[in-house]
Amino acid sequence: MRILVINAGSSSLKYQLFDMDCGTVLAKGICERIGIDGRVKHQGKTPYEAELPMGNHADAIRAVVGLLTSPETGVIAGMGEIDAIGHRVVHGGELFSESVLIDAAVIRAIEECVPLAPLHNPPNLIGIRACEEVMPGVPQVAVFDTAFHQTMPERAYLYAVPYDYYERLKVRRYGVHGTSHRYVSERAAKILGRTGLKVVTCHMGNGSSVAAVSDGASVDTSMGFTPLEGVPMGTRSGSIDPAVIEYLMKRENLSAAQVLDILNKKSGVLGVSGVSSDFRDLLAAFETNRRARNALELFTYHVKKTVGALAAAMGGCDALVFTAGIGENNPVIRGMVCSGLSFMGLTLDEELNKTAKGESVISTPDSRGKILVIPTNEELVIAEDTRRIAEKSTR
Repeated sequence: MRILVINAGSSSLKYQLFDMDCGTVLAKGICERIGIDGRVKHQGKTPYEAELPMGNHADAIRAVVGLLTSPETGVIAGMGEIDAIGHRVVHGGELFSESVLIDAAVIRAIEECVPLAPLHNPPNLIGIRACEEVMPGVPQVAVFDTAFHQTMPERAYLYAVPYDYYERLKVRRYGVHGTSHRYVSERAAKILGRTGLKVVTCHMGNGSSVAAVSDGASVDTSMGFTPLEGVPMGTRSGSIDPAVIEYLMKRENLSAAQVLDILNKKSGVLGVSGVSSDFRDLLAAFETNRRARNALELFTYHVKKTVGALAAAMGGCDALVFTAGIGENNPVIRGMVCSGLSFMGLTLDEELNKTAKGESVISTPDSRGKILVIPTNEELVIAEDTRRIAEKSTR
């Protein structure tokens, strides 16, 4: 079975084509600047990169199908060889605790969740509708970032605000990056050959979140109602006193929307350092720029503090997992997070940490809990869920 995985953004569309029978990625790429001037980067039979006008996401899907079926760049003979399409959908609210086959009712439910993810769900819906237009009749599956965290207990997801806001407006903690946390926690259990693990997973990229996963189920996570809550990130502030918003509005004569824009796009390590939101730039300036050093120390301190809090929520930590761009590729930041965690039975092997490539155990042999690096593969999770649900729907 061949599965096309789609991750649609407001002006971009990432894709991967999986051959699930062989377990391989046949092609992948990204369409960028949709609705502006258009550009595509494709890796298939041969690499291809070019300016390509795309007025909307349907044009982008047509371009993708063309690249996948072209004699020069393609890997399939025709569109009929795509058996199903899997979509990353950011927010499913309380409506979805697992991946689902997309129909009209599911689309309406995703639309209902737009107020909870106004920047993400609309382009996800655009991607779904574009695929319907270009490939009618092909089964489509929605895989939600929030679904994995629907196992959190009430004590973890409720806010201490009037309960009416939760009942009427669904104001609660949802968490994101669920597909990534699910994948790496499952891989940790397989690598260690154990069940019933208490795992803290650190998804660290430009957006970062930490999750507590007990025996395969999410019991808490750092992100909340939106991806703004939690640890500081590339440009997001992470958790702050809500009164700061009103204070800035009054002192700087800003609207609530303007303050939220600052907290989402101009804060985090970018705001603290004044250098960059890219952690590689901060490391390069670490010795010479005090604010860059402050930003890195602030980030790793809050991740470490969150690791401890989530371990406490589970009553222990059998494994600590690092994933995503920073977690997979930055031994210095991993080392800063792990420094001082020996009281939890987690001891980093400095040499293994420096040389880690791919899936790696980087804790010392006598470390009571294991520390691992596991590259995330959200697209594979989407493809696997899509295959399972599409096959079930055709029986």
